[in-house]
Amino acid sequence: MVGLGPGDVALLTPQASQALTDADVVVGYITYIQLIKPLLENKVVVASGMKKETDRAKLAVDEALQGKQVVVISSGDPGVYGMAGPVLEVAPPELVIDIIPGVTAATSAAAALGAPLIHDFAIVSLSDLLTPWETIAKRLEAAAAADFVIVLYNPRSRGRAGHLRIAQDIILKYRSGSTPTGYVKNIGRIGQKAVISTLAALDNEQVDMTTTVIVGNSQTKVLHGRMVTPRGYAL
Repeated sequence: MVGLGPGDVALLTPQASQALTDADVVVGYITYIQLIKPLLENKVVVASGMKKETDRAKLAVDEALQGKQVVVISSGDPGVYGMAGPVLEVAPPELVIDIIPGVTAATSAAAALGAPLIHDFAIVSLSDLLTPWETIAKRLEAAAAADFVIVLYNPRSRGRAGHLRIAQDIILKYRSGSTPTGYVKNIGRIGQKAVISTLAALDNEQVDMTTTVIVGNSQTKVLHGRMVTPRGYAL
């Protein structure tokens, strides 16, 4: 299991890079395969589309049980909304599986926006493909009420254009509309765009599936154009 980070090869860890070099077979979502295509010469590459995670996991395990060195790739970190879970669930106990972490969307987006994650934070995916929206809404309520900085993954797509607005309305019940809120589109890729706004003024139309949104807590502020959540140090 290898985490690719946000997409820029410069953010691929040396351990992840070495695992790709050593691999006989590389398995992954087709978009992520394209990100590392120059690293895959002389490899057997198995790429598939959305909603094929279980198929990819089973295929990778079958290849590994034949004695091949198999790498299953995920964007970001394989243990954060990634492929580590499905692979571990389908693999037999005798199969050795190494999980190589990667830079997550949360931390790479935070770096582009400043330092919004210096205190406690929660990550919530707004995708309801695998999780009922009612469950997602309850998690948003709990995170907002507890004053966590909130990172939103999969915030908006053509099929669920209204989810982000509903999430905003939930969070607005617990914090001011002036709360610093930022988003980063195409993190670590060509066309990266980082924007800092407020919770009330967040432009939903600019947000899509390539975007990560970070909503500050009651202490988050904007300093010199960067989001900062104080930890409480005496400065």
